[in-house]
This record gives sequence, C-alpha cells and structure tokens, in this order.
Amino acid sequence: MINSCIEQMKFLAVHPSCLMYSKIYLRLEPLGLELVAAAARRAGHTVRLIDLQCEPQQNFLRLVKRWQPDVIAFSVNYLANVPEVIDLARAARGLSPETFICVGGHSVSFIPEEILRHAGGGVDCVLTGEGETAITGLLDALTQGRANLKHVPGCVTLNHRGPPPAFVQSLDDLSPARDLVQHRHKYFIGQLDPAASIEFSRGCPWDCVFCSAWTFYGRNYRVKTPERAVEELAQIREPGIFIVDDVAFIQAEHGMQLGEAIARRGIRKRYYLETRGDVLLRNKEVFRLWKRLGMNTMFLGLEAIDEEGLKRYRKRVTLSKNFEALEFARSLDISVAVNIIADPSWDRERFKVVRDWCLEIPEVVNISINTPYPGTETWHTESRRLTTRDYRLFDIQHTVLPTKLPLPEFYKELVDTQRVLSRKHLGWAALRDCARIVARQLLRGQTNFIRMLWKFDSVYNPELQLADHRQPVKYEISLPPPSVTTVQRGTLYIHENRGRTGRQIDHHTEEFVNTTRMGVGD
Repeated sequence: MINSCIEQMKFLAVHPSCLMYSKIYLRLEPLGLELVAAAARRAGHTVRLIDLQCEPQQNFLRLVKRWQPDVIAFSVNYLANVPEVIDLARAARGLSPETFICVGGHSVSFIPEEILRHAGGGVDCVLTGEGETAITGLLDALTQGRANLKHVPGCVTLNHRGPPPAFVQSLDDLSPARDLVQHRHKYFIGQLDPAASIEFSRGCPWDCVFCSAWTFYGRNYRVKTPERAVEELAQIREPGIFIVDDVAFIQAEHGMQLGEAIARRGIRKRYYLETRGDVLLRNKEVFRLWKRLGMNTMFLGLEAIDEEGLKRYRKRVTLSKNFEALEFARSLDISVAVNIIADPSWDRERFKVVRDWCLEIPEVVNISINTPYPGTETWHTESRRLTTRDYRLFDIQHTVLPTKLPLPEFYKELVDTQRVLSRKHLGWAALRDCARIVARQLLRGQTNFIRMLWKFDSVYNPELQLADHRQPVKYEISLPPPSVTTVQRGTLYIHENRGRTGRQIDHHTEEFVNTTRMGVGD
C-alpha cells in the first residue's frame, strides 16, 4: 500500500479505552493524540482520530476494514493499556495487512523492544519521545520507502534504533486537532463537565523517585508563550479547562503573564490544575489571580502525611509546609484534592491513621498504590520483587509488590479507606453540595459528573481487584534489573538532558527547584 509514489497517506490515530480510576472521576480529552494528528495533517496527510474511551473497539475495527488506512498510530501513555493495544494492533493487521502500524506514547518510550516482541509482527515500530516530531519523521520516511525508517529520530524496530528522539522546536508551533474528536461532550474531570485540556508547559525540573515525567523529558522544562496560549484558549468552546502541566505555574512571571493575558481577553472558564505545595506557597499571588479567573479545583500531590514517607518519595518539602499549603489553598475557597501514596507495607493501623487524618480535613483525598514503573528510579532501586508482571495491574489501583497484610486484607483496607473518603464527596452529599452545578449541567445535557456520584461501589471492590490478579496473563512486563542503591540518571532519560539551558525558568526559580529536590546534579 505504501510506496515511493505515494505522497499523501491516510493516517488513523487511536486512543485506548479507560482505566479503572477514570471510570469514575475523569475522562480526559486525548490532547497528546490530537497534537500528533494535527502534525500529520499539517504535513499534508488525510487524518482521522478515534477515542476508545468514548467508542467501543468494534467501531475501530469497522473503521480499519472500511477505510483501510495507510498508517495506524496507537497512543499508549499508561502501561495498563498495553495488552489492549497489542491485541488491537494484531486485529488491525489481520483486517489490513499492508497498513503500517506504530505505537507511541509516554510509557512505551521506556520499553519499545518489549512492545515489539509482544506484538509478534503486529506492530512495525515504536516511536519514542515527543509524538509530534516522531510522527512527521515517520510519515516522511514512509513516503520514500520503509528502508528509511532507520533515519527517523525516536523510531525503534526489531532490527534497529533510529537517532535519539527530537524535541518540537517550540510549544508555540503546536495546535491540537480538536475538530477530529467525535464525542467532546464526554470529556470531564470532577465537577468540570464538559472539560477540554490545554498545556502551558512541558516537563518537570524535579526528580521524584516514583515519577517518570522528568526522566522522559530529561529534566528539561519548556513553556508556551502567553500570547499563543491565550489564542488557543480563546478557541475552546468547553466551559471547563484541565491544565495538563505536570506542575502548574512553577515560574511566577509566566503564570502572571498568562493570567493577565486571559483577563485582558475577557475569557471566562473554570480551571482544574495540578501543582506542588511549595510552588503554591512561593507563588501565592499567581494562584490568587487564577482564582479570580475561575480556578475551580487544585490538585496537590502531598504523597505522604509523615516525614518518613516524604523522604521515601523524594518529596523534599517538609510536612509543615505541606499543611501550610493546604491552609492557603483552603483560603482561596476552591475545591482542593490531594493524593496520598499507599505503600504495600502498610498494615491495618497505618490505614486507620490515614483514614482518621483524611476524615479530619475537608479536602478530597485520592489514594494510589506505590507502583514501580519503567522509567522511574524505583524501577531500578526497589528491592522488593514484583508479585505480578501483568501490564493490566500497573494502574496504581492494584498492588504489584508484596504486601505486609495478606492480599485480600490489603485490598479490603484500601477500599474501605477509599470508601470512607468518597462518602464525603460522592453520592447524596455531593449532590446536595453541588446542586446548582448539577442543575446547570443537566440543562446542557451533561451527565458525566452526576453519573460518577454513584459509581464507586461498582468499580472499587476488593473481590474485583483480587479477581483481576487471577485472570490469565497474556503479556508480561520484563523483570526490572537487579536492584541498585543509586541509578545513573543518563540511562533513564528519553530526551537528552540539556542541563540548565533546557529549563525555561529564571535564575531564582532554578535555585528554588534545586533546594527542593534531593538530586545531586544532572
């Protein structure tokens, strides 16, 4: 199907289905895939996008059979989606044998050869690194013949690795193909229903041991100019906006300029963002401004409620600072959500301590499970061996490490804790507190938020989680390397670490980052 005479190709971008957590609390616009699709379209190709968060797999298979795309690109940002994507790729190969099939995304960038081996010929290559440059390089090479793949930055096949992945020249050059998404009304996060997604920056300059955002981007950090960001924001129809930045408003000047530009344009939206407690305290005026602009919800990754836990996760912020940040966030009169990482070593008493603390505070508390992922330091330093290598369980809602409690008891304690916390913010209590919001949403025909209020028991169930462990395992992730005390960071990076020049922050912010991380250099 693809040969040197073809210049324009039919390109199909595919987002996999929802994970466990997103079945209740959120369903996000596939922004990364929209950016990849836009890059392919700007290069002159005919592009379609299907989001299996909103459509059944049968629709994808029918589309492949009917349209016979030249190239299919799957986005895999989460390990738990790996089995689904491999099976879909194999099915697509059977329906359209000549189609070139590739997989890209955050998670697979760390394990490209593994994905190719699992696929058994169902996937032609894995694209590592940023998708916009990778996909245009791939499509350009394919128009000249498959032999040119070895020259594509970030392209990995079973036979070769191309040059290292390349960054997009500027975030200002990117504009997502939002028009390609068929079910925009189905995207929401919490009370923001419907909600679109937008990015103002990429990367993270910190280096938390459980996270792979900084290893993917090589600790580089880039920002979109306020002018370009506001231009994009003004074109979004949805009233809710999820800011996808790993840490919002690291640099006060950029955050203020963004906010002031939005105010000048008279744009009124409701915003959900994620940041760190120490960033919040350092840049209070920025967040006060964004409250006036419509900031609705703030997510703070506290991770632990004791100093020992903070040290374990390399969150170099004191417990008192975290609590001070919570107090300030409350003063803004917005919804505050926090994350706590449950360690498999927790016993009943530890769960009780966490439950009691969480019930004393007004915030929404999410509990995720400590999970070592490829690309993180814990993948290399975690001394405990994996109890399962089933990709589907790497979703921070199942444990893949040995538990101190018997596994059924660990899940019972976990779900009991999550249920106690959810009662504050789901069901009739939430409906009472959010009656006006729900009424407005229903008048617009939006039902995502109200449906989530009663979904907890159908999703979070110890028996269901245990049953997931008993399912036949079709694809297993490779074992991590032998545990080491320290990791050579250069081996973790997907994109080249550019040092200080790779971080678009001022000198004082760079000093702040360095004093709030525990690394000893790049």
